[in-house]
Amino acid sequence: MSKRRKKSKRHEEHVDESWLLPYSDLLTLLVALFIVLFASSSIDMQKFQSISNAFNAELTGGTGMFNYPSPIPEGSKGSSDEQDKEDETQEEHYNKQNITGLGEKEQERLAEIQKNINAYVQENGLSDQVTTSLTYEGLSLTIRDNILFEIGNADVHPDNRIVAQELSKLLEMDVPRSIVVTGHTDNIPIHNAEYASNWELSVMRAINFMKVLLENPSLQPELFTAKGYGEFQPIATNETKEGRAKNRRVEVLIQPKTDEKPQDEEPQ
Repeated sequence: MSKRRKKSKRHEEHVDESWLLPYSDLLTLLVALFIVLFASSSIDMQKFQSISNAFNAELTGGTGMFNYPSPIPEGSKGSSDEQDKEDETQEEHYNKQNITGLGEKEQERLAEIQKNINAYVQENGLSDQVTTSLTYEGLSLTIRDNILFEIGNADVHPDNRIVAQELSKLLEMDVPRSIVVTGHTDNIPIHNAEYASNWELSVMRAINFMKVLLENPSLQPELFTAKGYGEFQPIATNETKEGRAKNRRVEVLIQPKTDEKPQDEEPQ
């Protein structure tokens, strides 16, 4: 009888260690989570592959996690500055691809138009009021509002109609292109009974300037579009007088021809 009691007592003192299995799995998942959080800020393909290998090794019972101290192979660690430079390089490359995607001939034609407009601007002393830029969107012509409109008014000033008329002649092209006229304002609210907001003022300025351009019978009205953004697309700060003057502007965008076939495309 006493032997049975001793045997039972030894059995009761045995500790069940089955809880160690889920506990170890939980620790493994926590370590894996910390590795993912560590590498997620600037992950690349090499880091991703390293993390994937670490997961596979741990979850398939291979090499232990602590035998794989870093998910980033030596020699591939880069600083955030290097990553930023790489991003900038990719963005520049993307923009160049967009521009060259227009076709070299179209770029040359738009550059020739830009050259003629710049010559007119220089000859008439309008360098501070009229600027041009050639981008993947086309040839953009920016005109300060002070040479076209009175403050709070959308009608082209009679004394300045000659500028718009001369610019319309420069828009005569052998191959007509779509043209978008856009009005912009600063962020100072307008106070008159004619326009309820800067948005309406910017739209009407674009329309009225477009009307003066289309007095030239050589231009095709069906290719023109007018729109306004009000104060919502500034190019300078509205905190200074100079910045607000830059934001009050009219932009004329000469869009590229999109039906030009790439040079490497063979006829079918």
